[in-house]
Amino acid sequence: MRHLIPDSPLYRGAACVLAGELLLAFMGALIKSLSPELSSAMLVFGRNALGLALILPVMLIREGPDCLRTKHLRFHVVRGVVGVSAMYCYFFSLSGLALTDAVLLKLTSPFFIPVIAMLWLGERTSLYTLMTIAFGFCGVVVLLQPGHAGYEDVLFVTAGVSGALLGGTAKVTIRRMGVAEPSARIVVYFGIVATTVSAPAALLNWQWPTTLQWLALAAVAACATVAQLLITTAYRIAPAGRIGQFTYSSVVFAALLGWLIWSDPFTLRQALGCLFIVGAGLLNMRR
Repeated sequence: MRHLIPDSPLYRGAACVLAGELLLAFMGALIKSLSPELSSAMLVFGRNALGLALILPVMLIREGPDCLRTKHLRFHVVRGVVGVSAMYCYFFSLSGLALTDAVLLKLTSPFFIPVIAMLWLGERTSLYTLMTIAFGFCGVVVLLQPGHAGYEDVLFVTAGVSGALLGGTAKVTIRRMGVAEPSARIVVYFGIVATTVSAPAALLNWQWPTTLQWLALAAVAACATVAQLLITTAYRIAPAGRIGQFTYSSVVFAALLGWLIWSDPFTLRQALGCLFIVGAGLLNMRR
């Protein structure tokens, strides 16, 4: 605890992660609230277009056109397409699952990364890591409620896991670019590609949002953009292995928001799923 003093990079890094995860939980709650009124296509496009409108002018003012100069355009395109596909899956799962369940399924994304990196980048993966991944997916089985889940429940859970898989693939794509590609440029290119890719589906399903819905979409974009910047800053100033565990605070925030907004109880099933998924993540991180 002596390292967690207010002036230490570790303290600031942990605070940035906690603030970022709180904003992402708010974003999830806003998306869940909007999903009965707006289609997933509209929500994904609104989140990306408004987020790009926030971040691109700032980057152009700070760095000029150089912020778009890259040698990894193909990987930016791959990352953007895969990332926006993950977003569709996550937003769809939010529309049908409790907020806590959707966030828990999203937290399985790190379990896919070692396997994808092994298959794509040739990175070695230990037996211990594979065992913790298997342990974590026991939590998915618990959330799926074998023998009790209906067709729609299976569909929403499958969408959540698919989104986690695609999210893990997007993160491995970032690793493939190497450390020479700045984080801000990756964020800007993701906004450009994701907005472009999601625009056709939004136009086909277009419904003009009300003023309140526009404000909510702007809040979604602001929460997502600021959260990205906070979490990027955290991993820049503090060791990943020391602050990564604070990522799982999103489960607590999601449970609290679900209880406050929708009166969702925190069930035994969710507690067991949390034990498996969060426990496996912490064990792997500690290793």
